[in-house]
Amino acid sequence: MSLALPIETPRLILREKCLDDAPFLLELNSDPEVTRYTGDGPFSNLAEAEAIVRYVQEQYTLNGYGRWLVSLKETGESIGWCGLKYHADSGDTDLGYRFLQKHWGKGYATEAGRACLEYGFRVALLSRIIGRADKENAASVNVLKKLGMTFYANDFLDRSPAYIYHILKD
Repeated sequence: MSLALPIETPRLILREKCLDDAPFLLELNSDPEVTRYTGDGPFSNLAEAEAIVRYVQEQYTLNGYGRWLVSLKETGESIGWCGLKYHADSGDTDLGYRFLQKHWGKGYATEAGRACLEYGFRVALLSRIIGRADKENAASVNVLKKLGMTFYANDFLDRSPAYIYHILKD
């Protein structure tokens, strides 16, 4: 696996988001099942999706990483996003992901998440990465566990009970 962007895994390509991705992100965030446990509502329009892309692009510049667009290597189809986000308030970097429903259950979140963790430890030189999941989101908790993360603490995610998992650099 290449650790330079774009990152390639056996089935996926992870790359920085650009404004051309805004229509796809609008589609992704318009599905209430995709945003069910995130605390985010759907985007109202393309301008909101573009604003998120600009925010993420700032994170790339500030931190050297962010949430990356995920596409299928074989077809180039955009299927979601996965990546790291630095939280200045806590000093934590978390792993997050979101995929179109038709791509759930295929191992893409785990595959992309593994690539992001490796990038975080080997390129960004992080010593710890966390993952947050709503307590009712069993699929997301399962992904965090598959990635080798262990339970760290109880928390709240947009006023809903949540778990924090973490993994330390080997």
